Amino acid sequence: MGENHRFINSVNLNAGTDFPYLVLEIINEQSFPRNPGFQVMHWHEDIQFIYVLEGRVSVKTLHDTTAVQAGEGVFINKSVVHLVEHTGICHYYSFVFPDYFLKFYFGSPAAAVVERIIGREQLPVFAFTKELPWCGPVLAILRELTELEKNKTDVYVYEVLTRLSSLWLAIAKNIVLPPGRANDALSLRMQIFLNYIGEHYGEDISLGSLAESAHVSKSECLRCFKVSMQTTPLKYLMEYRLQKAAELLATTDEAIGTIAMNAGFRQSSHFGKCFREKTGYSPREYRNQKK
Repeated sequence: MGENHRFINSVNLNAGTDFPYLVLEIINEQSFPRNPGFQVMHWHEDIQFIYVLEGRVSVKTLHDTTAVQAGEGVFINKSVVHLVEHTGICHYYSFVFPDYFLKFYFGSPAAAVVERIIGREQLPVFAFTKELPWCGPVLAILRELTELEKNKTDVYVYEVLTRLSSLWLAIAKNIVLPPGRANDALSLRMQIFLNYIGEHYGEDISLGSLAESAHVSKSECLRCFKVSMQTTPLKYLMEYRLQKAAELLATTDEAIGTIAMNAGFRQSSHFGKCFREKTGYSPREYRNQKK
């Protein structure tokens, strides 16, 4: 999970609140609420659970693809670079929250039960499928978490926390970490490409310069992105620049034109058009909303 600070960090929209529990409802191509990390390779410091109500969902990492269907779920460990995709009509919920939710209190011995799995490279993603008998209670709790969003009571927070602790108890009892594995050539090349983009996204990056960073041909660079991310280097670069611009709009008072330039956009009008297509807001509207 090493150099992930170079990648897109999708920050929890509820970070900084007294209950940083983010629930996203995804219906086909739309996320409610809108989330900067949606439909782009990203990572976050929180852990994530997904529960599929309809259709089929795939979680792609730099190493593997994990697929689940309606009635099943997925755990995504913290700091794992990933992309969530779906096939056809789809409806799923995503639950994102910090791991300290599961530790009860500072200095608690229960932290060891959490840290046994959280952040471990051996378990980037885990699928809760119908074929695994012990996953039944886990899937039932994930279903309950989706239902809680439809009818929030005055004890909503406590209902969420008790279910999350029960969820983790079932996981801790049944998951044994597999041994570590070495990175393959593809993942190593992708790390180089993504690191290069993270360092130079504000500059003019060409396919040639990106390929040269890993000492491979342009066609091999294109192949790596297609196999690992099912996208092109140009599309990923655009998503990365927009994410960085969104972060600056939300956290600084820099002029919008300056932010556009620093994010790699040479024309403010082009930046505004792309930003609206991605977020549904103009840069100024987005800033005002976040402020």
